Amino acid sequence: MRILKHKKSDRPRVKNSARHAKHVERVKMRVTKGDTVMVVRGADGTQRKVGKVLRVFPKTGRITVEGVNIVKKHRKARRAEEQSGIIEMPAPIHHSNVMLIDPKSGNPTRVKTRIDEDGTKERLAVKSGDAIPRSR
Repeated sequence: MRILKHKKSDRPRVKNSARHAKHVERVKMRVTKGDTVMVVRGADGTQRKVGKVLRVFPKTGRITVEGVNIVKKHRKARRAEEQSGIIEMPAPIHHSNVMLIDPKSGNPTRVKTRIDEDGTKERLAVKSGDAIPRSR
């Protein structure tokens, strides 16, 4: 008599384990929510725009900046009291297209990190050497 067995039981459990492990990794970003940044790359209308970081997506390496990359979204009313229509909202851009604003001069700057005497990590502006405060 033939032994009943599920056809997929011979295969390994996770077929693409390396691909899934890479997908879960987070991108190292020096930008956090609440920072003031300037867009240095992008479409002609978005370059040199200054805005506040609204949201950070660490898995994809993208950030949403206030007033930058505005898209129109067609929204359907979910309840009777809501109104359908086209709303404008900021879409995410890649974190490499923005630079943090130096708190001393107001110009865009690169960022380096340093560990203080008390063991906390702080961000420093490369141009002026001043600490960039974390605003959470």
